[in-house]
Amino acid sequence: MKQVSIIIPKGHFSLVNVEGTHHMFSWVNSYYEQMGKSPVFKLNLVGVDKPVTQTSGLFTIHPQQTLEEVSETDIIVVPAIHGDLDKVYKDNASLLPWLVKHYKKGAEIVTFCIGSFVLGQAGLLDGRPCSTHWQYANEFRNQFPKAILRDDRIITDADGIYTSGGAYSFTNLLVYLIEKYAGREAAVLVSKGFMVDIDRESQSPFMMFKGQKTHADAEVLEAQQYIEANFQEKITVDELCESSNVSRRTFERRFKKATANTILEYIRRVKIEAAKKDLESGRKTVNEVMYDVGYNDTKAFRETFKKVTGMTPVGYRNKFVVARA
Repeated sequence: MKQVSIIIPKGHFSLVNVEGTHHMFSWVNSYYEQMGKSPVFKLNLVGVDKPVTQTSGLFTIHPQQTLEEVSETDIIVVPAIHGDLDKVYKDNASLLPWLVKHYKKGAEIVTFCIGSFVLGQAGLLDGRPCSTHWQYANEFRNQFPKAILRDDRIITDADGIYTSGGAYSFTNLLVYLIEKYAGREAAVLVSKGFMVDIDRESQSPFMMFKGQKTHADAEVLEAQQYIEANFQEKITVDELCESSNVSRRTFERRFKKATANTILEYIRRVKIEAAKKDLESGRKTVNEVMYDVGYNDTKAFRETFKKVTGMTPVGYRNKFVVARA
């Protein structure tokens, strides 16, 4: 039986992450008991303090144990913690070394959404692939440059550390873990019972490209603004470099450092973001959208769109089109 420590941190944490983990793992235990088998998980609510009240004041949880009372654990679950990150780290300072200690003792660590910031602050994501909510990808990269952020992924699994993407994608990670510890049959039943799309891997269709302008490089910012104002046109890297009066090699390096994208990647993402908005409106055909964002080759547009979003243009329109009266 796996000893599971569900962390109850200080601050405004995701109650849904806590309750959802407890609920789905408890369901697996009940399923196993109905089959005459031993439960898979022993669940403990482990608090940084005891009791813990959310900063919103709406909910108070009474943990079964505090960090100091846990001597051994197999799986640690860290929910998303919201708010000012410096305050989050300060309020939960005792949690960080505790996570490192138990990881070194063999425990696996699971975190959801922006809970990855806590693992990053503990140094547990250095050199490892991880995910987080796509809205916080740039902030995460800036804080933890040694981590290998995969903000397009719903789930990452590396060296006994598991992370998930934004919001309710934590249920996909839970189903993944249930399959690992309780088998495929249990995972399929859980996915059906909780209506979770099993085997979904990418959060790319849900990502909104924000332009990544939280940097201080004026020439790069000017190039970004030019790209976004002229995405319908054919824009070349040489054209942008000449306009900035910077050598191509230097400018490409600066652009990648500032935006986490190459210049060509940035151009593609701006075009595809514009295409997504047009497809969501449902007013244009896929070909009309393609031409409007500067593509003339149907195959190239389809392949680029799928690479960025994980879906075909037709599939994206059908899934996200805004209903019209």
